[in-house]
Amino acid sequence: QVQVVESGGGLVQAGGSLRLSCAASGSIYSLHDMGWHRQAPGKQRELVAIITRDGSTNYADSVEGRFTISRDNAKNTVYLQMNSLKPEDTGVYYCSADVRRWAGSVLPLSQYWGRGTQVTVSS
Repeated sequence: QVQVVESGGGLVQAGGSLRLSCAASGSIYSLHDMGWHRQAPGKQRELVAIITRDGSTNYADSVEGRFTISRDNAKNTVYLQMNSLKPEDTGVYYCSADVRRWAGSVLPLSQYWGRGTQVTVSS
């Protein structure tokens, strides 16, 4: 199986910064797109940022210029550096990882999710 674990959430004042980390582990043959998503109370989950295996990135308009996604392929880890945080950035942040597993042969691409980490920005 594949495990995806986020860390780095917490409480921060508006204008502050946080860095989230997400590590994928297990029977990974290859790791492809990795992404960060968030869900605010009473709202649907939304994509925040995504990064391909070769480092191409895409951001939600609401975080462009403030958040930076990066990855370390040797560690199967993705990061989200969040600067100039706003109260509307509050929510549970989830990591996703698109993985080809090895189970005697290479299995089709599947998406795995972490359990999330809480980010709270106070005004």
